[in-house]
Amino acid sequence: MSYNHLNHHVRDLSDKLTEQQHPHHHHVISSLHVHLDAHNCLEVLVEQGTAQEVRQIADELIGIKGVKHGKLVMTTTGQDLA
Repeated sequence: MSYNHLNHHVRDLSDKLTEQQHPHHHHVISSLHVHLDAHNCLEVLVEQGTAQEVRQIADELIGIKGVKHGKLVMTTTGQDLA
């Protein structure tokens, strides 16, 4: 799961975030966009995949201009752990 704090006034930021998610559509389970105030939004993505895949997607999204803060939180079902 990745959290991104966004500057709402950066041009086409929502479009850029969506475009970045499309190549990873098979990893993105759900997304949530919340308007925090007139200038800030919160974007939450729930993703599945290997740690490397999920980390790569989060890094790509966090690196987009206009993302003020981003954080990746990972967990596992424990199913494949020995």
